[in-house]
Amino acid sequence: MPRGVWALPPVAVLALVFLYPLGLVVQQSLTPEGGGAFDAYGSVFASTAFREALWTTVWLAVGATAGCLVLGFALALVIAFVPFPGARAVAKFIDVFLSFPSFLITLALLFIYGSVGMANGVWTDLTGTAEGPFRFLATPWGVLLAEITYFTPFVMRPLLAAFSQLDTAQLEVAAGLGARPARIVRRVILPEALPALAAGGSLVLVLCLNEFGIVLFTGAKGVTTLPMLVYGKAILESDYQAACVVAVVNIAISVGLFGLYRMVSKRAGA
Repeated sequence: MPRGVWALPPVAVLALVFLYPLGLVVQQSLTPEGGGAFDAYGSVFASTAFREALWTTVWLAVGATAGCLVLGFALALVIAFVPFPGARAVAKFIDVFLSFPSFLITLALLFIYGSVGMANGVWTDLTGTAEGPFRFLATPWGVLLAEITYFTPFVMRPLLAAFSQLDTAQLEVAAGLGARPARIVRRVILPEALPALAAGGSLVLVLCLNEFGIVLFTGAKGVTTLPMLVYGKAILESDYQAACVVAVVNIAISVGLFGLYRMVSKRAGA
């Protein structure tokens, strides 16, 4: 039997469950309603809601990625190079953390910093005021905090793998020559970590661009990303063609960034 025959079942399943629905979305976005095939794209691109959603999506994704890179690098350094009890258990927990749903982390932050969360409860108990001061979760900064909290382990995991391959003799030689810890990090560790940082950062960027649960669960007012705009157009406004146009744009951006992620991961050996 030819080898190509064995590829037919998985290709057929992929086409049925993924390519066919995706094709329907693209077809719906191009279906003319009394005009040209691309009139819906022009209408959506010209709308203020789309431009604001695109800008919000980009700056949240870039900001969260930058925060994850800085925090992930610092935490990975501590876990990998600073001896403390339970370091191995913490490294194992990071692998488990990657399986957590994003809304669970957001829900935990709401329990702590929400309007009726523990932090505001402690504040009102101590001061006797009617309301606490912690209300940032309902702002873009709350979404940014939640995304950094959730996605930082996605940066730490490849970093810890890279640090485990680092030749400790280089660190010992640098320390023996009198180099300070900050200089060792900058001149020895960071160059070795750059491929892992690039791979983890590009993955986080792709994930943040498509994040829906965190934005929805924080209830941030005025924070509309592209996935939230698709939800609003399709579910709340029943404007399916506009929703499909936004979805196609979001898919195009995501696929392009995913290609970048795969290229960087290949060079990093991930």
